[in-house]
Amino acid sequence: MGKQMTEMLKGTLEGMVLAILSMRPAYGYEITAWLREQGFSDIAEGTVYALLVRIEQRGFVDVEKIPSEKGPPRKVYSLNHQGREYLEEFWRTWSFLGERLEQLHERGR
Repeated sequence: MGKQMTEMLKGTLEGMVLAILSMRPAYGYEITAWLREQGFSDIAEGTVYALLVRIEQRGFVDVEKIPSEKGPPRKVYSLNHQGREYLEEFWRTWSFLGERLEQLHERGR
């Protein structure tokens, strides 16, 4: 992933993680693995875990500790009502920006 992609991803990763959690509850490694499968191969687990801590502190997710066969319990995150509202706002903002960027792209051709 190039520097430009990394910089753009910083502003959208939170929304992407919330969108993943809107599909189903997941733990940090599952989220990281899914992102990597989608082509975001340079995303570090630590980045996702730090983001999960932030969205938990902001009240966007509920957390359940599930026993693990290996090591400490896993923290499974699920999107709550406040998180869904924030995600809806994210998608409205994304649509607005996407439309404006597409207009700029078309005019610049």
